[in-house]
Amino acid sequence: MRSALITGVTGQDGSYLAKFLLDKGYRVFGLIARRSSRMNWRLVHLGIEQQVEFIEGDLTDLSSLIRALRIAEPDEVYNLAAQSFVGTSWDQPILTANVTAIGVVNLLEAIRLTNRAIRFYQASTSEMYGLVQQPMQSESTPFYPRSPYGVAKLYGHWITVNYRESFDLFACSGILFNHESPLRGIEFVTRKVTDAVARIKSGLQSKLHLGNIDAQRDWGFAGDYVEAMWLMLQQDTPDDYVVATGRTTTVREMCRIAFEHVGLNYEDHVVIDAKLYRPAEVDVLLGNPEKAMRKLGWEPRTSLKELIELMVDSDLDRLKAESRESLVNI
Repeated sequence: MRSALITGVTGQDGSYLAKFLLDKGYRVFGLIARRSSRMNWRLVHLGIEQQVEFIEGDLTDLSSLIRALRIAEPDEVYNLAAQSFVGTSWDQPILTANVTAIGVVNLLEAIRLTNRAIRFYQASTSEMYGLVQQPMQSESTPFYPRSPYGVAKLYGHWITVNYRESFDLFACSGILFNHESPLRGIEFVTRKVTDAVARIKSGLQSKLHLGNIDAQRDWGFAGDYVEAMWLMLQQDTPDDYVVATGRTTTVREMCRIAFEHVGLNYEDHVVIDAKLYRPAEVDVLLGNPEKAMRKLGWEPRTSLKELIELMVDSDLDRLKAESRESLVNI
């Protein structure tokens, strides 16, 4: 039986990846930091919490990573853990650097010292492109990160390349553009929108405060994107790949889709709040997934409209369930 170790297993991508690998017959280990406490709700939602084997460890502690690798003896390691919210990275730049940047070299060093045959996946991000240097971003587009998060991820990306070339590790980076789902954290704009739509439709609030709604992003479904991660580690040679839909949409249009799904007009509810603008904005991101489609045989299957409607419906169902539970507890 093949085995995999996933850092960030309780996050959106980690949970979908764990389910994907379990469905393929893998033994799945998840690295859990003590500070994450009870964050397993996504695994519970997918019905796989009891199937994932947890190991305590932390990306900032090399010795714990070596211990985790010796316990799991994985064929594949997927590094999905990070301080991953762009906005928070300005408030906590040192933490972001320690976890999102230095954590990557800690894990690569643990692999180098423990078992160089392990195949390694690093979760890179489109935020590394930042102030975009080309209209459509590919693997060869120059990087220009615009946040402490983007800078930290860029270090993680290049140290992965460096270990691949220096130590002949099978190490890949997936440069994933924005990918969302009902399991997305509430702090991310897509989930902030769909949660607000559900609350407004349910009469629990009336307005949604947003920043720059003319920012454009290439949004896909996280459930589709984890397959690309796995496919990268099944190739004969390691490489880096952009994973995206190849289509860009404004936050404004995403709001329109979400509100329209429940019969509302976004213009009646969205309030532009200057306090929510970022110190340095990334205006447009548009990925070119041609290489991943050609070499991996991967393609996105879920449209943005399908994705946003799925998220709105999930938030509506969640609110109904919470309402029923509160009535029971009265």
